[in-house]
Amino acid sequence: MNPTRTETDSLGPRLVPADAVYGVQTTRSIENFPFTHARLPLEIIRGMAILKLAAARTNARLGQLPKEKEEAIAQACEEVLSGTYDDEFPLPVYQAGSGTSSHMNLNEVLAHLANETLGGKRGDKAPVHPNDDVNRGQSTNNMFPSGAKVALILQLPALVDALSILTTALLRKADEFSSILKSGRTHLQDAVPVTLGQEFGAWAHAVSRQIPSIEKAADRLRELGAGGNAVGTGVNTKPTFRAELVQALNEATGEMFRPATNGIHLTQFMTDFASFSAALRSAALDVQQVANNLRLLASGPNTGIGEIRLPAVEPGSSIMPGKINPSICEAVNMACIQIQGLDAAVAMACGAGQLELNTHMPLIGTNVLRAAQWLTEAARVLAEKCIAGITADVEACRRHLENSAGLPTLLNPRLGYDQVAQLVKEALAEGRTLHQVAVEKGLLTEAEYDALIASSTGPNL
Repeated sequence: MNPTRTETDSLGPRLVPADAVYGVQTTRSIENFPFTHARLPLEIIRGMAILKLAAARTNARLGQLPKEKEEAIAQACEEVLSGTYDDEFPLPVYQAGSGTSSHMNLNEVLAHLANETLGGKRGDKAPVHPNDDVNRGQSTNNMFPSGAKVALILQLPALVDALSILTTALLRKADEFSSILKSGRTHLQDAVPVTLGQEFGAWAHAVSRQIPSIEKAADRLRELGAGGNAVGTGVNTKPTFRAELVQALNEATGEMFRPATNGIHLTQFMTDFASFSAALRSAALDVQQVANNLRLLASGPNTGIGEIRLPAVEPGSSIMPGKINPSICEAVNMACIQIQGLDAAVAMACGAGQLELNTHMPLIGTNVLRAAQWLTEAARVLAEKCIAGITADVEACRRHLENSAGLPTLLNPRLGYDQVAQLVKEALAEGRTLHQVAVEKGLLTEAEYDALIASSTGPNL
């Protein structure tokens, strides 16, 4: 049998693994919530650990915590933030709905590390107590969602950077392909001409517009309920505790968090997360459409559209030699679809709060964080592994343009609807292009036809 130690909580004594840094409440939670494949993200644990550090500094400044305890707790927080004790946070997403299980897991780990620093034994509740000292002035109901918000704000720069990289990659291709005329397509049917560069430019514009939307939604995450305690009223804390806690947090992170305008509201309602999740979903929709567009334009290579070539990243088939698939686009598609699913769960969970508390916070925090991370990875991999290596098949673009059923529209102002309709019938009956028939009949010169096509795409947006 593995060695154990005995710890006691309000339910009584309990055996805890002797080498565990966590304690009795964590042990109970491990048994109560056996969802072993759904671990709560460590980023949320670290978000709470940064808040714990800020709380220790604040409590010391307010005379609520002796200096030696402050320093021991702060050191423990730094050790947790370094990743040294990641294995001490085994609890799953599916646990007590406010995140109490993981919050107490963190309180126990920090208290035990602090006690060892001060000469105590692992498992002791003195001189540093997990509730009275590490958790002074705090409640899970505020600390868990605030920790999740900290985690998301710290993820934000990587997400914005990835979407900017994707935008830049698309803009480079827009410039590279600016002179390549091709058939546009609406309803997946031939439409009036565009340039390949215009298509890529439109996609770049779509992605770039998502960045300020995400940043705007993220600003609501900077408002924290930390220090509000059980229902957001700040019970058992000094009047300045919340403001000073947020100030200490900003000093530790370099960010611009702010205390809740209404702490009761932020304890009850999780729609700050829902707004950010919706912004992520919207961006994922655009990224998904870009990936789908690339797959269509690269389809073939001989029996599809085949106007572009995607870089080969892996053999595409275990049975068909030489086959290359749009693997990156497919992976990005799946990530974007999953982000939409995460958002649906977030929306339902945010609307499922009751009275003074939403009891679905671990699910909300985890899903929004995962969505932000997966969108970050999807945007970057699409840019670097796919778009950067795309080449154009100029001949295919020209061939499709010449055979496009959208070209007659361009001749209407010059030749009139009825005459153009007759030309279309002749071209179809003879198996020739509208271009050939119009020039042969002397209705247009080659130069006039080329100028008409070139002018049809408008400015190279």
